[in-house]
Amino acid sequence: MEIMQFTHAVRMLFSMSVFSAVIFSGVAAEAPGVDSIPAEKGAIQIRPINHATFEMDWNGKTILVDPVGGAEKYEKTPDIILVTDIHGDHFNADTLKAVAKEKTKIVAPEAVASKLAGEVKEKTVVLANGEEKEVEGIKIEAMPMYNTTPERLKFHNKGRGNGYVVTLGGKRIYISGDTEDIPEMRALKNIDVAFVCMNLPYTMTVEQAASAVKEFKPKIVYPYHYRGSDTEKFKELVGKDSGVEVRLRDWYGK
Repeated sequence: MEIMQFTHAVRMLFSMSVFSAVIFSGVAAEAPGVDSIPAEKGAIQIRPINHATFEMDWNGKTILVDPVGGAEKYEKTPDIILVTDIHGDHFNADTLKAVAKEKTKIVAPEAVASKLAGEVKEKTVVLANGEEKEVEGIKIEAMPMYNTTPERLKFHNKGRGNGYVVTLGGKRIYISGDTEDIPEMRALKNIDVAFVCMNLPYTMTVEQAASAVKEFKPKIVYPYHYRGSDTEKFKELVGKDSGVEVRLRDWYGK
């Protein structure tokens, strides 16, 4: 009995020590399905939600990208919502209205803003391709996103939607939106984390995506918006010697 009590006491002491270390170091345990990227003023936490939708948390700020599918999917109140395009897998006015709270700022292209009304529209900061603005203390640059292959031109014309480069804790994060491997993507510099789309017929092939990634060389790349695409092949094409870490995560499990 004494041995069992001593063992239990040791386990309790160890658990309390670990708990204290976590609390006093300011490091919180990661939730399942969340990735962390080290950055200034704390890690950037990335949570895939579905298809083109994901959440980034950093330094007390929550950024939500392309929320659709109803408010029940979103647990946190976002400080910033980024919307890339008018298509239903990126933009839903009812979801946006439900998720955007009093303090929330929405960043979107004019094509999206023109479909909003009332308080939601008042919260919206319109950015055109090539423009940048500081929103809630965070630098956001609007990037072009469009199709170049003749049979795909009807899906995304240049100037309508936005990709984004967001700077968090000294890290430059690129969100491609729906696009092919356009010159503006290939010309990107100093990208720490990239979210790159790939699916047909709407965006691009894994070969196009891998070729572009090998050219602009983000430190980390997440394939997203990849329904029906072979992401393992994408990882193989990027290669182990490219200097790019490919992170394959589940964007379709919810």
